[in-house]
Formats: sequence, structure tokens, C-alpha cells
Amino acid sequence: MSSSPADAIADSAAATAADYRSPLLDLPGAVAADGPDAGVAAHYGDPLREQRRAAAGAALVDRSHRGVLRVGGADRLTWLHSLTSQHLSALRPMRGTEALLLSPHGHVEHHLVLADDGATTWIDVEPGPAGAAGGSSEADSLLAFLESMRFLLRVEPADATATTAVLSVLGPRAAAAVAGALGGDTPGGDALGGKTDDGGVPADWAAPPAGGAAGLPAEAGPYPLARFGPGVLARRMPYGVDLLVERAQLGDVAARLRAAGVEPAGVEAFEAERVAAHRPRLGVDTDHRTIPNEVSWLTSAVHLDKGCYRGQETVARVQNLGRPPRRLVLLHLDGALAAPGSPVTAAGRQVGFAGSSRMHAELGPIALAMLKRTVPDDAALVVADPDGHEVAAQIDPDSGPVRPDRPAGHVLR
Repeated sequence: MSSSPADAIADSAAATAADYRSPLLDLPGAVAADGPDAGVAAHYGDPLREQRRAAAGAALVDRSHRGVLRVGGADRLTWLHSLTSQHLSALRPMRGTEALLLSPHGHVEHHLVLADDGATTWIDVEPGPAGAAGGSSEADSLLAFLESMRFLLRVEPADATATTAVLSVLGPRAAAAVAGALGGDTPGGDALGGKTDDGGVPADWAAPPAGGAAGLPAEAGPYPLARFGPGVLARRMPYGVDLLVERAQLGDVAARLRAAGVEPAGVEAFEAERVAAHRPRLGVDTDHRTIPNEVSWLTSAVHLDKGCYRGQETVARVQNLGRPPRRLVLLHLDGALAAPGSPVTAAGRQVGFAGSSRMHAELGPIALAMLKRTVPDDAALVVADPDGHEVAAQIDPDSGPVRPDRPAGHVLR
């Protein structure tokens, strides 16, 4: 692939979420996505084959429509620690993690994926409107909140969406593929925040993180980072690797990955893997009442032993009582996809709503759904497809969410 012209990249960087168009949509076979993923490719001609390619090795997914914020300043981590659900005051340099911003009543308002390079904390969030924030984007809404909480601290939050984009490499060979394609410009181990074993790549880069990495406490950051040249920061994730890329290098980085054999896959492949892995998406699988205890973010984005933060009382109470009002489950559907937001019924009564629904290459049609806690696992459920027709659904027997088995800190009396 030839690099996109500089003026096209500049135009796309300046575009708003409403009219963003990724330069990678010019790749052969690209079919544009719609809805919350408008602006990037849904697929490149064969979404199921793209899923299989990712599952077998590695595939490049364009997620450059996501919002990106950067926070500089000496107080950035202790400040973010005081605001979010995650333990960030001890986040190590060149580590990443996830966090939530909650309402005073414990409802999820923002989901943050973080990467700290030792000087700046990078935060990427969902693209598009922020729901309760009217027509503003998720990044705009989050930045407005952070600006309102600065006070006299040494912190410098800013919107970096126009200059920084997110690419993801999906699959079991993602880490090796990224290191092989981009490692030629990798600096030495010291620049990566610690000793490394292979060409500047951190020693814990190969194994995908799962809860914690290499025995590190959660507050140290479970997702290791590596820097590939001055314009690419890579974050190891359970599903592969996220790349925070300078938009001016977007076409070049994609070209280098493709030259190394990492073929593109649309965002539909990423979404199918996400749904199968039971990972929620803010505003699609959640609503204004969602609390962390109902979804898998309780294990990935909440530190149960940290001190007080907004909404912590609800999280601790529900965790200690063990009775969240709802739970996010994986549904297997009978032959058709579910319409996002459509009711889920049992014996004619609504018991929840459907969220993301995708055709999975191995599992067939699946969906995430938020259901009342009392719905039994063997309930005969019905959802609606995009045309309004009824579709039979069954809860996956291994459906979660997974919950920690220890009490939350600050047990309420």
C-alpha cells in the first residue's frame, strides 16, 4: 500500500467525529462502517474470513475514529487516581490499564483505556456522541469533566484526537507481528522503561495480559507498553496490541504492517471477537443505569481495594452484598442478529435489552444482553432482529460477568 497523501491525512485529522473518514478506507475492498463506527472500514470484502485470519495469526484493524486525550503534568496520575475507579497513583511508567468514571450513584459515565509513557498519560475512548452529554463527542465530554476538576494541580489535559490515532492488531501473533514490522526503529530497553529481551521489546510482551501481568499488582498496570520510534506507542492488550500512532504516520505504519504480512480486517472482526469475549462497549451494551458490578469492567477497570472515589460507595455495597440488579450475558441466537437496543423477553415479559450483535465465524450469530439478575441461565428468551422479527435466544452456559471473590475495600456497615 502506498502512503496516503499528506493533505488527505491532515484533512482527516481535522475532521469531527460526525464526518471523519479514515485514509485507510482507500485500501482495496474497503466497505465503510456505519453507526458508532462510521469513518472506518466495516470489512474488506469477507468479514468471516477476516475473523478467521485474526484468530489464526494477526490482522490490522483501523480504529482511528476513537477519541484520544493526553494528560501531562507532574500530578497527572494522583489526580486521575482520585477521580476514577482504578488505582493509578502507583501506575508504573510504560504500563497501561483501564478505568471508569462513575456518577455519584455509581453509574458508568466513561470507560477509559490508558497508557502512561512516564511523561504523559494517554487515554482513548469511544468515538461519537457521549449519550448524556447531548451532541458532544465522548472525548469532548470527558475533557470537559477533567477540565472542571483541575483546581490548582499540575495537570494539563488536552484533546489529542486530531494528531493521534488508534490502530489495533488482533490475534495470537499480534505482539510478534508488531515487533517484527515496526521493531527496526525501536530504541533500547532503557527507553522502554526497563530491561528487555528482544530488540527493545519488553520481556512480558509476548504473553497476552490476563488480569495482571507477570505477578504485578493491579495498580502497577497490567498492559505493558513499547515505543516503536518517536510516533508509535504500543500497548499489549488481551486481544492483541493497540497502537497509538501520530496521524501523519498512519498510512506508513499500516503499510509496514501489511508488508510484514499483517492483512487488514474490518472493525466487524474486532467487534465479533469482543462480543465473544464478553467485553462490553460503552453506550451500546450499557445504559444510563449500568454499574460496574453488572459487567466485566469490575475486574479490568475497578480496583476494589483503593480509597474513595465518586461512585465507590455503590460499587462496594453491591460487591459486598453480592446482588447486582442485572448482569451482562452472552446470547446465542437462532439464525439472525439482534437489533441493538431491542427488548429481550421471557414468557412474554421484558427481562432486559440486547446490545452488540455480530455474526461470529465459529459461534454463529451472537449478542451481548443486559438481563435482570433473576433470569435463569436456561430461560427461553426472545429478541428482535433489525426487521422486527422474533429470534430465539439462549444464554451461554459460561456467561458472566466474572466477579472477584473478595470483598471490596471500605466494607459498609
